[in-house]
Amino acid sequence: MAFKLTLPPMHAGGGRRRRLSLLLRLAAACYLLLLPPSRASSSSSSVVTHLPGFDGSLPFYLETGYVGVDDDTGTELFYYFVESERSPRTDPVLLWLTGGPRCTVFSGLAFEVGPIKFVLAPYTPHQSSLPQLVYNPYSWTQMASILFVDSPVGSGFSYARDPKGYDVGDYSSSLQIVTFLKQWFIDHPQYLSNVFYIGGDSYAGKVVPLIAQYISEGIDERQQPRINLKGYLVGNPVTDSRFDENFVIPASHGFGIISDQLYEAAVEHCKGDYVNPANKLCAEVLLTIKDLLSEIPKAHILYDVCPVAAPKPKYNGDSRRVLSEESIQLNEPPGRPKLHCFTYGYYLAYYWMNNDTTRDALGIKEVFLFLFFETEGGLRYNIHQQFDLCDGEGSYVPNPYQILSIAHDVFTIGSGWRHTTPEYQPEESFAMAQRWLDGEPLTHLLCPRLPSVKSQRCASGGIGASKQKNSMFLNKY
Repeated sequence: MAFKLTLPPMHAGGGRRRRLSLLLRLAAACYLLLLPPSRASSSSSSVVTHLPGFDGSLPFYLETGYVGVDDDTGTELFYYFVESERSPRTDPVLLWLTGGPRCTVFSGLAFEVGPIKFVLAPYTPHQSSLPQLVYNPYSWTQMASILFVDSPVGSGFSYARDPKGYDVGDYSSSLQIVTFLKQWFIDHPQYLSNVFYIGGDSYAGKVVPLIAQYISEGIDERQQPRINLKGYLVGNPVTDSRFDENFVIPASHGFGIISDQLYEAAVEHCKGDYVNPANKLCAEVLLTIKDLLSEIPKAHILYDVCPVAAPKPKYNGDSRRVLSEESIQLNEPPGRPKLHCFTYGYYLAYYWMNNDTTRDALGIKEVFLFLFFETEGGLRYNIHQQFDLCDGEGSYVPNPYQILSIAHDVFTIGSGWRHTTPEYQPEESFAMAQRWLDGEPLTHLLCPRLPSVKSQRCASGGIGASKQKNSMFLNKY
């Protein structure tokens, strides 16, 4: 699960900007539309030594900033960069993206692979203090420098001065990331010799291989700066709806969510197509299964059903959200989940991120404010179907790159793995990432933790020997 931030800034908490009226904020936001677009090569950054809610100085190097990626629309992507805590001169640099599309990458920083996490303690919006942060002992920054980027534009704190800049898709946003990386490495030449990986989960599974492909082509064309691409990793990636959505029925049966009778009826009447029912009987059985699946969290099937800790966006009848006087409205704050709910951390993040003190510390420009989770009714995003990890002739990204794909991580290792694996199995994910980034084999690490049936699979040829989609595929090229 991840969440999103969008326009424009003011909520919960102190700071001098809290005293500005909404009218002034709307005027400031509209004024941005009149500014000339910035140069795509422009960039700005600041070093963050303290964060609200974190006790003392940060025990790691954190840099935040913006990089311009489009001249015409004034598009700037926001990033967090955490330097490796082990050996920054030699450790890999990992670009991390998240899903959605348009979920903020802050979810990766604070809930998955980054060095901070929220203390899950009771919190009310009227408290004078902010939610507390602590160091994450399973941060991947202990073996790699990680560059977290809010992409595509419109997610997190990334923005465009021209509303047309928000009209992007898989291909254009991937090209913007390549532009971002070129400028970022020009500004940070000390990391150019380090090996470079691209990682992400969920919807990022579609764009991560594409970005790797663009970088690979640039290397072949001798483009500068030369990025030292080594490979990419994707967790429970979106690939193609023909496979992803069509596998829900067999997976639900395999996990015991639907009965043999229902599954056999679906097989008989739907003929393998569970997305586009071709007859009434197929449609009826799929509706019954849909009702059953609505009773469990889609990405976390062993957890209780919890309310999504996201604010409810307000609309003016226009599904596109842009910087205009007519479209800017404050979201309703999210409801508070129960403390034991897996969404409680996102509830804390909403109030932490929308506090002016936090935004001052992170160096956020006076453009954005509130959070939401879903893309429905939000900014336009062009989704390109039939994009796979592989093309018709094999690996999408050619040799000699390394590829790690964790496919449908629910139930892959024991019963604790979920959609965003590092969030719910941090210790195991940390060990896996460390071995993979250091070039060590993974089979011996993972097989002993599997149940007896899956241990037999390991003995017969390793985890990758299974062709079931709810297994873990480890492919090295």
